[in-house]
Amino acid sequence: MPRQQLSRSDKSKPETRTRPGQSKPTPKKKKKKITGKRVFWTLFIVAALGVFCALAGYMFIMVSGEKIYQQNINKLAINGPTQIFDRNGTLIQERSVRTGDPVKYDEIPKLLVDAFVATEDRRFFEHQGVDIWSIGRAAVRDIVARSAVEGGSTITQQLAKNVFLNDDKTFFRKATELSIALAIERKMTKEEIITTYLNRIFFGKGAYGIKEASETYFGVTDLNKLKVWQIATLAGLPKAPSRYNPQSNPDLSKERRGVVLQLMADQGYITQAEAKEAAAVDYAYNSQNKDKDKNYEAFIEYAMQEAEDVTGLTSDDLNRGGYKIYTTMDAKAQQNLETSFKNNELFEKSADDVPVQGSMVIVNNDTAGIVALLGGRNYNTGNFSRVTSRRQPGSAFKPIISYAPALESGTFTPNSLLSNEKQCFGNYCPTNLHGYTSTVTMDEAIQDSINIPAVWTLNQIGIDKGLSFAKSVGFSLTDQDRNLALALGGLSTGTNTLEMAQAYRTFADGGTYTPAYAVKSIVDSGGDEIYKNKADSSQVMSKQTANEMTQMLQDVVNDGTGKRAQINRPVAGKTGTTQHGIDGFRSSANRDAWFVGYTKEWTAAVWMGYDKPDRTHLLNQSSGMAAAMFAAVMGPSLEGYPVQQFEAPTPSASVEQPVEEEPEPEVSAVTGMSASYDKDNQVVALSWKALANASSYTVYRKGSTDGQFTAISSGLSDTSAQDSAAAPGQTYEYYVTATMKDGSQSDASDTVQITVDEATETPVEPEENPEDGVVPPEGEPTTPPTGEEVPGTDTGTDQGTGTTLTDPNTDQGTVPPDTGTTPPDSGTNSGQNGATTPTTPEPTTPGTTTDPAAGTTEGTTTAPQTTTPPTTP
Repeated sequence: MPRQQLSRSDKSKPETRTRPGQSKPTPKKKKKKITGKRVFWTLFIVAALGVFCALAGYMFIMVSGEKIYQQNINKLAINGPTQIFDRNGTLIQERSVRTGDPVKYDEIPKLLVDAFVATEDRRFFEHQGVDIWSIGRAAVRDIVARSAVEGGSTITQQLAKNVFLNDDKTFFRKATELSIALAIERKMTKEEIITTYLNRIFFGKGAYGIKEASETYFGVTDLNKLKVWQIATLAGLPKAPSRYNPQSNPDLSKERRGVVLQLMADQGYITQAEAKEAAAVDYAYNSQNKDKDKNYEAFIEYAMQEAEDVTGLTSDDLNRGGYKIYTTMDAKAQQNLETSFKNNELFEKSADDVPVQGSMVIVNNDTAGIVALLGGRNYNTGNFSRVTSRRQPGSAFKPIISYAPALESGTFTPNSLLSNEKQCFGNYCPTNLHGYTSTVTMDEAIQDSINIPAVWTLNQIGIDKGLSFAKSVGFSLTDQDRNLALALGGLSTGTNTLEMAQAYRTFADGGTYTPAYAVKSIVDSGGDEIYKNKADSSQVMSKQTANEMTQMLQDVVNDGTGKRAQINRPVAGKTGTTQHGIDGFRSSANRDAWFVGYTKEWTAAVWMGYDKPDRTHLLNQSSGMAAAMFAAVMGPSLEGYPVQQFEAPTPSASVEQPVEEEPEPEVSAVTGMSASYDKDNQVVALSWKALANASSYTVYRKGSTDGQFTAISSGLSDTSAQDSAAAPGQTYEYYVTATMKDGSQSDASDTVQITVDEATETPVEPEENPEDGVVPPEGEPTTPPTGEEVPGTDTGTDQGTGTTLTDPNTDQGTVPPDTGTTPPDSGTNSGQNGATTPTTPEPTTPGTTTDPAAGTTEGTTTAPQTTTPPTTP
């Protein structure tokens, strides 16, 4: 077969051979030449698409801006300030985004308009809402910075942003701003635009609008009286209100003012001489003297937030809308609350400039409307509010989680006997600060705030029943709370005064729970009611349970730990205290102090403590000071209201005794008590006879200037001790008790009296014993309040007396735990063995350093650490 001839093109390429089974390779296509015609049509199509996209974008911007403008045109209206009223319909405050009244164009001096135009938008009266030159400049700077940093906004665009948009610097938001600005320019005149702008712009320090800013910074209400330097200062603020605030940053403000004055001079609005003169003025004005009355601000801020929540309106919507907001606030109670929180005598003094803080909420028992609230001392607008900050409630939670659900179960009554023995519940081993007994009644357990019975009761009824009840009265508990520590207030996230007040209010309202609220109704500027509160109430316990709880909580105030809450009408309530919970820190100081109580009319919850507790910032006092705050506010606030009694519960058909009471072992009193003064060593020598089966002894002392006996040492193994703190010329009384090997407490010994400089021993005649914790007669000194003591955490030096007692055979004693046994309060000792002793002391509860008039000190709880709020300046 003849060989094929190869073309020239074929010769230039190597021959491609195809193996059997392979497809024949596809020959490469020839490249087409790019002709001028092809380039022309490509450019034409790209240009056409560009024009189409530009037109589409323009139409989108126009339509979008017009739509947003029409949908939100009401935001441009100046409806005047929103008015807020108290429970009686009395106007208590007017609020708006500007705070001041809007001004009209003819009320604004021309030079003021010129200053803003020169500074913010020099071509304002020439463009149609968008300044192409400014946009070009901004675009160049954005490209250089590789981000959106330059605004380039006209006054019209700024108005669009402030009224309709947020402050994000994104290209999409910028396009929307342009579209709205164009719509505004089509709908409003330049005069209307600049007037609305000046009434809306933010000038810092809470001032919205030129009139409010003029009054805030210069005390000038008539804009025509503003001087050139003042006008320039105001015109320089919108760029950065905080940075150029003349009060907080006078130097920066003066520098910014100079820039504005130069712009005004360059554009011919003022002369260079006027600019130089105005630039040299130093700012001087004390606006604090002109501050408006900020009474009720804490309540009003809470009510405004609630109004936002229930209506869905924003803060700006509410402030600018001319609404009428009717609240539940009682002006007298709110004023008394604010006044009391400014009274330093009602708060424990801090060791430094970080103050003890507080929170209080008062709720109306009939309506559940919030009567008054305050979330901190010296509260100002925008401050952190502790009304809703969460803290551990301590023993104040016992009625909620243990005792009320136990009564509701039908198994228990106020007279039921509850276990008070030292015991563990699985791995949980709570303790009493005041010792142990076999049993106590529920009423006694609440009155003296004993820990073991509360835990035992919750264990008996079941944690789920306690949790269910607590949730039914408004507490948001989780699975992490499903443990017996709840009985002592050990909540995983804590609670607050608002929740505690509305929960205790349920007892006062016969078992009906209603969430607390601050806003009754809201009426818009057209007179239409847009919101009305509808109470969502539910019966969560029987009326009998509620009344029985009230009766027991009255005993707490009358005879128990809440005595300082007493006022001129019946009060029921409960104290609560939590220990510091700081690992390795041996101190009896407390983290939180509570009192929650109610009269027939109102319920109130009080919390006191430090925002950030640490070793330096803890409470030396306990819940007595919270109870005192309750009385200080509620007493005066309820003056004029008729005194009403609580409804008594129906007598129980039978007395349940879940725990079989065992006879107490007979314990004799310590005898042979004697005292003498050793002048050489300057100590009071004490001795007594040994008591069979005693494991240790506790010594109590009362000086001639003391109101009551105080435990000065415990854990003494010998039958003698020395008081080295006795002062010459003073008269002292002493007695001793013994702690038995089974943990029980003996009766008190006879009391001996000694005058140090005479060194004589005189038996004391029986005297009438006032109830523990009763306020001494006026003029009689009292033991300084030191808070509740923790067993084994203090040295032998008592916080209130500074007394040191030594045992020859042991280390210095510690402040003892209370055993739950109070020495007899009559001339005859009625001990369990029936023995009679000649005299008896007038003691406090053993092992307790008391608040004057605070009553029996309750058992505190060590609560788990929770997140604490930021410290407020």
